[in-house]
Parts: sequence; structure tokens; C-alpha cells
Amino acid sequence: MTKDKTLEELFFAQKPHFSDSDAFMAALTKRLDAVEYVKQHQETTIRRYKMMMVAAFVVGVISGAVTIAFVLSTPTDVPLFTFHVQTGFLLWFAENSRLIVTTLLSLFMTLGIISIISNVQDILQMRVRLGAAF
Repeated sequence: MTKDKTLEELFFAQKPHFSDSDAFMAALTKRLDAVEYVKQHQETTIRRYKMMMVAAFVVGVISGAVTIAFVLSTPTDVPLFTFHVQTGFLLWFAENSRLIVTTLLSLFMTLGIISIISNVQDILQMRVRLGAAF
């Protein structure tokens, strides 16, 4: 990636001038208040994300437990789905419906756990970045 010389020269040409005037202090205070507002907003957002993660985890555990209880409580030799056909794909699907449902349930639970872990890592990285910025 090449440097843009005109942009670099523009930034080097800018020399900020600080004074002790009341206008400068008012502007500085206003900017610091804006930074504090953003910081509080980010902390509130992170807290909200944490609560949503806990809620999603609890809902996932409850729905997973209910689904597993349903699958395990049904008889093994009775298929979950019946299509009243004697040949073809639908017959195979009806015969293996318990295995298919259990596999899909495991897949969804795995994806849920992976997404929870990914979200927690994103939140932790966000905290580190926000901590370094302030």
C-alpha cells in the first residue's frame, strides 16, 4: 500500500494552537463529556449483551432438554414421522426419523454453543479495545 503524500503533508502541516481561553476550556469539557457519554453507552451495551447471552443460554438449555426428553420418551421402534408410503425416500426418512432428529438437534446445539462462545469472545475483545481507548 503506497502512502498518499498530499494527505500526509496535510496532516503534518496542521499545528494545533492551544490557549487558556474560556472557549477552549468549554470546547474541551464538551468533548470530554461526549467521550464519557460514549463510554457509559458502551458499558451499558456490553451489560445488555451479557444479559442477552445468559437469557439465550437458559432458553437453549431448556429447549434442548425438552427436545431430548421428547425424543427419548418416544418408543424406539415407532418413527417420529409417518408418510403412509411403502417405497422411496419418504419410507427411508420415516424409518430413520429418530436418528435424523437427534443428529439435527446435536447440530443445532453445537452451532448454538459455538455462537455463544464467539459472542463472548467478541465482547471480551470489545472490552479490551474500549479499555485501551480510554
